[in-house]
Parts: sequence; C-alpha cells; structure tokens
Amino acid sequence: MTRIIAVADAQKAAAEGSPFDCVLLVGHDVKNSGLKAIERTVLVAAAADASFDSRIALWPAPGAAGSRLVCAPTGPLQRDYDDVRRYADAAASGMRLARSAGAKSVLLVVQGAPQDPRYVAAASVAAQAAVGALWEPLEAREALGELPLLPIKQIGVAALDGSFTKDDARTTEAIDEGVFLCKDLCGTDPERMAPKRFADHVQKALRGTGVKVTVVHTAAMLQKEYPLLSAVARASMPVARHRPCVVRLEYVGGGKKKRTLLFAGKGLTYDTGGADLKVGGHMAGMCRDKGGAAAVAGLFLAAARLQVEGVHLIAELGVVRNSIGSDSYVADEIILSHGGARVRVGNTDAEGRMVLADLLSHLRLRAKKATSPHLFSVATLTGHAVRAVGPYTIALDNGPARAVRAADTLQEHGERCGDPFEISRLRREDWDFVAPSSKAWDVLQCNSLPSSGTPRGHQFPMAFLCIASGLAAHGTDSKAPLPYTHVDIAGSADDAQGQATGRPVATFVRALALG
Repeated sequence: MTRIIAVADAQKAAAEGSPFDCVLLVGHDVKNSGLKAIERTVLVAAAADASFDSRIALWPAPGAAGSRLVCAPTGPLQRDYDDVRRYADAAASGMRLARSAGAKSVLLVVQGAPQDPRYVAAASVAAQAAVGALWEPLEAREALGELPLLPIKQIGVAALDGSFTKDDARTTEAIDEGVFLCKDLCGTDPERMAPKRFADHVQKALRGTGVKVTVVHTAAMLQKEYPLLSAVARASMPVARHRPCVVRLEYVGGGKKKRTLLFAGKGLTYDTGGADLKVGGHMAGMCRDKGGAAAVAGLFLAAARLQVEGVHLIAELGVVRNSIGSDSYVADEIILSHGGARVRVGNTDAEGRMVLADLLSHLRLRAKKATSPHLFSVATLTGHAVRAVGPYTIALDNGPARAVRAADTLQEHGERCGDPFEISRLRREDWDFVAPSSKAWDVLQCNSLPSSGTPRGHQFPMAFLCIASGLAAHGTDSKAPLPYTHVDIAGSADDAQGQATGRPVATFVRALALG
C-alpha cells in the first residue's frame, strides 16, 4: 500500500534534494502558490500557456523536488453547484499524470481552500483521491505484478493552510486500505471472485487485524438458516465453485462499548437474472453486483486499522451467484423466510432483497440484545436508484433511524468527504406495493417489471426487507424499536467506465466508525 505522510514544511519538501521526486500542486489559484521552488516554473509556464490555470499539465521544474511539477487546478469553487469533489478530481488526475511521468514519491501540495463549509476537509479529500487514483484492478496486478502497476510508494501531503495532520494521514491510509479492498472485491471478474474465493480474499485481507471472520458454507446450514438466499443460489449448487456462502464479520473496538452497528451486505458474485434472465446486453457488468458486501468488508478493514474504540461492528455478507438452470427459483414460488414471512416471488432478478432479508433477520436477533444497535443493509440493489439519482448513493431510514437522523448524518459526512448521498423516504405506498393480495403469502417480493420501469422502484424494496426480515415489528410504534437504514449503492459502486469506485467506504468510516 502507498504510505501517506503529513508534511509540515512545504517549502523545504518542494525544493530540490527532498525525498520527493515530483511536486503535485492542487488548488484554485495555482499561479500564486507561494512555493519558492516552483515560482520560476510557474511564471514561465503561465506566460507560455494561457490555459495554465485551467488544465492539468506536467512542467519541467529545475530547483523543485524531482525537477517535475504537475499543476492541477480545481477550477471555480464558489458556484452553487461546486463542491469538494473539485479537489478530488484535480488530485486524482494530477496523481495519474505524475505516475505516468515516472514519479515514485510525490509531494501533494494543497492550497488553502476558500472559507466555506463545503471545503473544510479539502486537503483530506485531495489526499484520499490522490492515493485512490493509484489503484489498478486485481486481475492486472496478478497478471503483471504489483511493482510495475503500483510504483508510487509514498505521498507527502502538505496543506498550505496547515489543515492536514498526522492523524489525517493515518486516517487517509486506513480508508485507502478499505477502499482498495472494496474495489478488489467489487470489481474483479466473477470467476476470480466466485463465492468461495470472495470469502478467501476477505479472510486474507482481514487476517491479523482483530476482525473475526467466520464462513458458513454447508448447504444444510444455509438452507435452514438462509432459505431465501438458498433459493436464489439453487441453480448454482451443481457447480462447486459457484456454491454460496455467508461471511460473518465481527470487530470489537477497545474501551467502553457505546454502540453496535450491524450490516447486511449483498454479495452477488454474478447476477444473470435467474429465470427472469437479463437480456439485451444487460448482463454485462453484473460481476459488480457484490458492491454492498465489498463496501462492508472495506469498512471493517479501515475501522480495524484505525483501532476505532467504543464501537461493536457486526456484519453478514451474502455471497451468492444468481445462475440460470433447471433448478432456478422462479416467479410465483412462495418461500418462508428466516424472519417467518411467506414470500411470494415476483421476479427472480430481484434476488438481492431475498439475500438481504435473511441476513437482516439474523442481525435483528443480535440487535435485540446489543448496546445501542443500528442496522444497515448495503447493496447494489435497484436500477431505479440509478435512474432516480444517477451516480449517487441513496439512504432510506425506518422510523427509529429517522428519529436519530441517520440518513442525514450520512449525507452530511458524505458532502464533507466528497461522497455525496441522496435521501429517500419510505412511505405508505411502498408498504401497499408489497402487501399480499391473498392469504397464501405475507409479502410480495417484487412486481414483474424492471425496477427502473417501476414507480418508487428503489423505495418499495425496503418495505419488503422490513417485512421479510421481521424488522417491521421493530418500528417506532413497537415496544422494541430498532433503527434500520437501507443504503442503495447501485449508482455509486462503479463509474461510467465500469470501474469499481470503493464508495461509500470513506463516508461509512467517517460517519459511522469515527462519528
């Protein structure tokens, strides 16, 4: 992993003879950095190039560290729609250019941000984006080697306003490890990250961190304890390498236990759609349907690296392949969930909520005995989420979670760290949508249409999850309310190029583990 160092003396570090071999300057006014080592270069470059302060470029810089300067302007910052991602985008693009130029030890200099609440964490966001930009896919690293693909071994971060500390460096490193793991798990091909290999990778990554990892993989146990998950996995059972498992994670922080956070993570290693087969090219990219489980694993790694105190983290990751075959589960089946609800299947391509419901039911039982519990489901769940809010994460609260402003907290931290959230609201229409039309079943899993073509297509699945998992009995009106927040990352888990983003690990760490 790349080491992050907080640099106190930017002038000295930017000068020739320092341990760094490239200066990367990020800011809104790159012509006026105040760094003596690059003054001459900036003067000459600005005179030669009218677009100097509006595009990212590499310049020879005699007298500067490594004789190289990468200028990465953020562009305007004060328009209504600007946010801290201006720093992230500039830092990420600048770091990639520095790597292409042959740098191995980069000094990231971040100019002081405007006095604006949007930019209070600008230096940390720039550092996180810079190191995150160095990730390369696991398949590439295994085929070509780590060293050629990850040549930058350290990044020094100098915030000219003094806003980046040693603690910030430590946090950035830990979050980067979590994001790195998340990207590997989410973005890797469906055979390299088939269920057992996914579980093995999680175990290896968390070994020695203090996180307890247990894998449930026997068919009899899964069928008894996770009947909905097992139904989804039925067609995959004849192929040994595709058989499902549940990965259980537990981290107990030091000090007095203040709260318990319980996570259900959707880990569909591949989603064909099952009997309701994805057609017309829509199956491509379904190896990234494991982004929810990947994000939860990344959170645990980062929290363990930071040795977060006062928090008890518990997770169940449902690692399954939704295959097509003669034993596929089909629409119209009625299956009894672990939570005791009779589920009528409406569409086998709505498999994620089946997996999550059983996981949440197990977590519900643990939450009832836990200190200050809060449950979360994390999933690339619906195409409707992408249609509704584009590349953003959606958070929905039940009544008890709304009372403690859980989704608002995620949104506030997400804005600060460059990982914006949108908030949706669970409403009565969502409960009506999944209500039974016959006494033969208790809850409808889904309609027969794609979620992207269904009104409230990303909201009503949470109503299903509440009923199928038994959490409906723990709302505001119950004697034992349990806060529950559903997080749909279908739009944010990967980018327009189909690369895993590692979101929303950074927000989870800062809002939940550290918050």
